[in-house]
Amino acid sequence: MDDTNIINENKLLREENAILKEKLNKYINQHKNYYENNKDIINEKAKQRLKKISEENPDKIKEYRRTAYLKRKEKLKNEII
Repeated sequence: MDDTNIINENKLLREENAILKEKLNKYINQHKNYYENNKDIINEKAKQRLKKISEENPDKIKEYRRTAYLKRKEKLKNEII
């Protein structure tokens, strides 16, 4: 009795998983296409945002760069090990 319930539940979960994977792929492809088509606009906005931050609070950029450096360093350390 329990085996049939488990098997049925497993089938339902597999079907639900397949449906969710399809939806996720559609979502990812839409956003990937957007970023590929509007790459120049996105890069320009990022440059403007960085320029604005550098004018308002230059210490914040130093903090961003330091954290990025530390993360890169940690990632390299983990890859070596």
